[in-house]
Amino acid sequence: MTEDSRKLLIVEDDPGLLSQLKWCFEGYDVFTAEDRPSAITELRRHEPMVVLQDLGLPPKPEGVEEGFLTLGEILKLAPHTKVIVVTGNGDQENALHSVAQGAYDFYEKPVDTDTLKLLVDRAFNISELEAENRRLQNKLHESPLDGIVAASEGMLAVCRMIEKIAPTDVTTLLLGESGTGKELLARALHRLSPRAENKFIAINCAAIPENLLESELFGHEKGAFTGAHKTTTGKVELANGGTLFLDEIGDMPLALQAKMLRFLQERVIERVGGREEISVDVRVICATNQNPEGLIKEGLFREDLYYRVSEITINIPPYRDREEGRLILARTLLLKCCKSQGRAINGFTEDAVQAIESYNWPGNVRELENKIKGAVIMADGKLVTAADLGIEAGEGRGESFNLREVRQQAESKAIRVALAKCFGNISKAAEMLGITRPTLYDLLSKYGLSAEGYSKKSTGL
Repeated sequence: MTEDSRKLLIVEDDPGLLSQLKWCFEGYDVFTAEDRPSAITELRRHEPMVVLQDLGLPPKPEGVEEGFLTLGEILKLAPHTKVIVVTGNGDQENALHSVAQGAYDFYEKPVDTDTLKLLVDRAFNISELEAENRRLQNKLHESPLDGIVAASEGMLAVCRMIEKIAPTDVTTLLLGESGTGKELLARALHRLSPRAENKFIAINCAAIPENLLESELFGHEKGAFTGAHKTTTGKVELANGGTLFLDEIGDMPLALQAKMLRFLQERVIERVGGREEISVDVRVICATNQNPEGLIKEGLFREDLYYRVSEITINIPPYRDREEGRLILARTLLLKCCKSQGRAINGFTEDAVQAIESYNWPGNVRELENKIKGAVIMADGKLVTAADLGIEAGEGRGESFNLREVRQQAESKAIRVALAKCFGNISKAAEMLGITRPTLYDLLSKYGLSAEGYSKKSTGL
């Protein structure tokens, strides 16, 4: 990182000293403040990595109370920020107290600019190393399924299936409502397969007009139809050696279904207007948000094609049915959106948590991601509220508990929800569940659970 991209906030009420410090650090991206309110405003606006702060601030610059309040508020809003406190000559006690409160270092007046610049430089270097370390730690805790959050029983079962079938070439059908992450899982199947180094080609059968879909899939020869000025390779042929993902296959026209069946049976295609058979080595993954058996009864989908594309079927649970993983996925998406928007938001307020848990989420994960994107943009503070999300805490369905479920399922779910709410803190989760820590450890062992995956470190918050 270059010096001019390093953001430094200087909090100093002495105009002469402030001018001297600005000159000293002219190679940096310097912001200034004269009191606590303006310091907090600049901190929120620019999110500096290092803050150089005088302890004596208005309205009582001769005291240190306002300085300590400012320090505490800065560290609460931006805990990773390095704060260097500037104290009066011989003021050792307050200097040590500021470090105990969380300041990175202190410097006693009178100011020697060379020494102070060395301290600030070191603070930036440490901050950058820590940020890189956090990035690497987060990378270590990433799911082997490339970002898929599997914290509920249903999604854990889905991921176990993905891991088992990924190394094979079995044709797979993904069933799930719109927005549940079917393409994400299809890409996970590809990335975990021996074909990972080759192409992943996706085509949405519902998004392309019927008269063009065959050409898109199988390609066409020059002159095959009006406008076919050159021979064009189709999606199936482009995926040779890799994976072909047919999204919304339930919308594929009946006439084209017969040709698709032949391709799946013989792994050969003919381009539109061509006579040559072309062999293709490709793994096929299909997906639909419809009920294939219902389509078959209505005569809209070939039964023989259904059995061919569903050698293995994976049912993806909707977001509303992932009770114990709902909050973890929301936190993961919040972190992702904060990074893309350059915002420093620390989490959700209690009313936002209640809203996420009670809302019905008809649009599933896609709707959740869209609402969180909007909330990150609209949020004024360091926490996202229910109002930022555009939903109310009591909106949608309330929490429901099916008493006919067996005790093990109920216990496992309750433990996962508690761990999610407490970020994996064993003591707090045990208190929430009304049991002792040893009992909770026994239950974690019994159900093969680990608190580590629910920690703030694992979600990056």
